[in-house]
Amino acid sequence: MFTSRRLAAAMTAVALALAPASTTWAQARKAAPAAALTVAATPESVGFDSQRLARLDAYMAKVVADGRVAGMTTLLARHGKIVSYKTYGKKSLATGEPMTRDTIFRIYSMSKPVTGVAMMILFEEGRWRLDDPVTKYVPEFKNLKVVKSVDANGKMTLEDMKRPPTMREVMSHTAGFGYGLQDEHPVDKLYREKGVLGAAGLQDMINRTAEIPLMFQPGTAWYYSSSVDIQGYIVEKLSGQTLGQFMEQRIFRPLKMQDTSFYVPPAKAGRLAALYVGNRDTGQIEEAKRIFGSDLPTYLSPPNMESGGGGLVGTTMDYARFAQMIANKGELDGVRILSPASVELMGTNVIPKNVLVNSNGTTGARFNEAVGFGLDFMVVNEPRVAGTLEGKGSMSWGGAAGTWFWVDPTNDLIFVGMIQRLGGTGGDDLGAAARTLTYQALTHPEK
Repeated sequence: MFTSRRLAAAMTAVALALAPASTTWAQARKAAPAAALTVAATPESVGFDSQRLARLDAYMAKVVADGRVAGMTTLLARHGKIVSYKTYGKKSLATGEPMTRDTIFRIYSMSKPVTGVAMMILFEEGRWRLDDPVTKYVPEFKNLKVVKSVDANGKMTLEDMKRPPTMREVMSHTAGFGYGLQDEHPVDKLYREKGVLGAAGLQDMINRTAEIPLMFQPGTAWYYSSSVDIQGYIVEKLSGQTLGQFMEQRIFRPLKMQDTSFYVPPAKAGRLAALYVGNRDTGQIEEAKRIFGSDLPTYLSPPNMESGGGGLVGTTMDYARFAQMIANKGELDGVRILSPASVELMGTNVIPKNVLVNSNGTTGARFNEAVGFGLDFMVVNEPRVAGTLEGKGSMSWGGAAGTWFWVDPTNDLIFVGMIQRLGGTGGDDLGAAARTLTYQALTHPEK
């Protein structure tokens, strides 16, 4: 079985490798009305070559046939027209049930952009500002210490914060919080020991986090963190609702994301896909029992803590509707969730140039002039320099079970891929492969 360290590294590396985005929303299609998700007449009608696009289907089908994943769904749309919507393999190897379009997946860290949108709804209402100190909303963090150094034995020397983290830093993983997905840094070890991700609720999560020092002075580095769970707490505090209630009322119901929630109700339980992990000894996949050192939740009853950082479940179509809203600059089917300017803000790199981030802590991906991070989205400023075929300004992220998506404003394109395998996919990164195979088939981007 994968160790927790390997699993955490793979999870973060997958999420990071899956993404790119930047600041070219003004260059996206301007005059066209907001697109709804309908089926394209033909791939050629929206600029794709059908024969080339078949390579994408063949590649993903082979991933399933080779036993790397039990099943998969993929959805590709351009100008709001669904070009390809495929299912492959099984929802469960034990039952033999086929993967279906209404299968429900654990989307883990793909919850983060949704929480970011919840935050931006409140931002538009004037409830908070980007450069506010987080302590304005979470006074429990006023006395946080900061790790100054760590000796060879893992003993930390602490110092005072030079200033509290800003909301901008909380939304871009530059605040200094840890996560507990890994166990190499003593701060991450404390997150595990104090059970931050297993807290009894968001207030309990805040209280536990307040007992742990920051990994670095705010704004001086980037580290994948629990900061989106902190955002979930802030949404609750500012709105007076639970995070789930706020998301249901302000995001899921307006966007008709009918199957997205923090758990699967009994009537839908049979639609939840099984979760797998690779066995290093046999090379085969087997049902996962634990994640990040804890027993795997069933997702069949309300959780103790609604995790904005990784707690949502949903369908491929539900997430495609969310992604299309982002592609439409905040609107879908006549319902506006955010203003175009707010979506553009989320897709703008906010990591300062003087922050030299050599690694995300797992060697999975690097930030540089080409690739950055916005507000709860990865951003690619220069896609060709980054080595990707997607358009400038693509916003994206991924999840621990291998799910991935991206929104490309330059080409007015969205892609959602859903699998359920922890710790990597036993081969080439599926998100990177999907990008290459999608864009090599986009032979007439002018359409």
